[in-house]
Amino acid sequence: MDAKLAGGSDRARALALFAAVVEQGSFSGAGRLFEMSPSAVSRAIDRIEARLGVRLLLRSTRALSLTAEGQAYLQAARRILADLNDAEQQIADQGSPRGRLRISAALSHGRLCVVPLLGQFASLYPHILIDIALTDTLVNVAAGEADVAIRFGPLADSALTARKLGENRRVIIASPDYLARHGTPRVPDDLHGHNCLNFNFRRVEPVWPFRIDGRDLALSVKGNIEANNGETLGQLAAAGVGLARVGCFSVIEELGRGELVRVLEEFNPGDVELIHAVFVGGPSIPARIRVFVDFLAANLR
Repeated sequence: MDAKLAGGSDRARALALFAAVVEQGSFSGAGRLFEMSPSAVSRAIDRIEARLGVRLLLRSTRALSLTAEGQAYLQAARRILADLNDAEQQIADQGSPRGRLRISAALSHGRLCVVPLLGQFASLYPHILIDIALTDTLVNVAAGEADVAIRFGPLADSALTARKLGENRRVIIASPDYLARHGTPRVPDDLHGHNCLNFNFRRVEPVWPFRIDGRDLALSVKGNIEANNGETLGQLAAAGVGLARVGCFSVIEELGRGELVRVLEEFNPGDVELIHAVFVGGPSIPARIRVFVDFLAANLR
């Protein structure tokens, strides 16, 4: 072994031994922790003092006390040992990420898109404890309420790091049964004769955007049911209650099975919501957060 490396290892042990002597209040107490005799511990402290050229401990038959130099050395030892432990933990985490991972996701998107991926993620990283909360309430990631939050739409200015996960395209949908009973809208104005189910988010008036002959149009629509998530509106549309305009992810299964069909696609303006993972970034981001965000970016549909 390189002499300098060996010396560094011996000094780290010496620091830990000195701190243990102070914390235990005796050579014998530190010796039990390090499996050394009290005399061997005393000699080790003598070598530290000889190398530094100062007295660190005042010995008496009843107690040990620190000199001013000993107090300074103890503070430095604790700081160095803590830094060493942190560095080793970060390196260890790179190979085997571990710890509690707190995830916040919107109710529908979390249930339909995120939760189905968690089993695969857990099998890849068995030492990570997954703690997921599905809520449409925005949590404060910067304040430590979650490690990772999945957000839709424009992001507010903040010091958080954002990683794009995908896009959510909006579509107008209806069930074949509803269209058979009420007719299929051919142009946006036809929606005035239909039951248009809407979100209950605060707004002046519910409008659906369209693009007609290159011009953007915001059309006011009306319906008899409102809800706070696209999954619920999709279920109502599949039951034949009316038409709805929702994010594609929330009805992808029903579209695939033919329970819902797209309506007025030729007038769809192609507007999308961006989907991001937001988290506290920086050079020392915990490995459990990094691997989860990488996993979502690779697997989230």
